[in-house]
Parts: sequence; structure tokens; C-alpha cells
Amino acid sequence: MYFAALLARTEDGWEASDTELDDVETLADLADLAREATTDDETVLVCIEQEGEWFGVVRVDGEDDPRVYVSDAAAAMRSSYGEILLSDELLGRQPEDPSALDQLVDLDGTEEGEPEGAENDDEEAERTAAADAETAPAGPLGDPDVLSDLGMGGKALLSLVPEDALAEVAEALGCTDVLESVR
Repeated sequence: MYFAALLARTEDGWEASDTELDDVETLADLADLAREATTDDETVLVCIEQEGEWFGVVRVDGEDDPRVYVSDAAAAMRSSYGEILLSDELLGRQPEDPSALDQLVDLDGTEEGEPEGAENDDEEAERTAAADAETAPAGPLGDPDVLSDLGMGGKALLSLVPEDALAEVAEALGCTDVLESVR
């Protein structure tokens, strides 16, 4: 089971809203969703957890690039929501070359309407996905100091276990009741 919430820091304190991530495909989409939760360039945190497996925090400050922390990258890589957080940059990979898609255009089709070798393409895609999962490190990835100026240092964030993590983050930020109201 997943839980996702937006925490927006305002003049009056923290405001929370639960959020659906079904239409979010990339970290940029997630950052845009976070920016929509505030009227100014205030700090917005996107908190995501998969019960008992992993949690992630994305911090968006105005138009700055989002800062990401994931408690267990390998576990998150096996999750559709986790994959959103694990950008090529965070994983230390080169982004996929869009021109590589041009090489796939040479489709001559078969009687069934599928290109020759489609089965091999599917197998290759599965191998690539499995290799990507293997390249994500088991354990934390990202910026452990993402919440340091808000009341939770990097060492404290690194020590959290997924079962209690978001509750402890909310406690450190002083917004436990706000977060629990959307749970």
C-alpha cells in the first residue's frame, strides 16, 4: 500500500494534502505538481511511502531543481512511484538518447501486424528493466540533508525505518497533526 502527501510550508505553518500520483510520470511532473500546491515560492515536500518497504522525500523550493532522498533505492526501483523519484541523474546514469528511438522506426511488419523480431525486442526490454533494478543500490540514495534546515538532520533521516519514517519526519517538522489529517 502506498501513501503520498504534499506538505506546503506557509506563513501560518504547514498545510497538507493527500495526492494522487497516477498521472505523474517523471520527477519533473512531480515537481510541477508540488509547485501547484503553493501560491508563492514556498517550500513543498512530497512524501511517499510504500508500507514497510521504502519512503522518499522530494523537496521543491520555488523554481529550483527538486532535491530527492529515497530510503532504499533498490526497493523503490521495483515500484512505479519509486521509479518517478529515481532519475538517471540520481542513479548516476546517462539519460537515454532520444535519437535511439529513431532506430526503432524501421518496422516492416508481419502478417500479424507486428514487426519482425518483436518478441526479441520484448525480451530485451525485460532484460534492460532487470538490469536497471540491479543497478539501483540497496539502501539510501539522494540528499540526506534535504530536511536539515527544517529540523531533521541527515543522520536522523538516514536512521529512519520505513514503517515510522513519515511520522518521525512530521514530528521533526512540527506538523504531525497536519500530516495525519490526510492519512
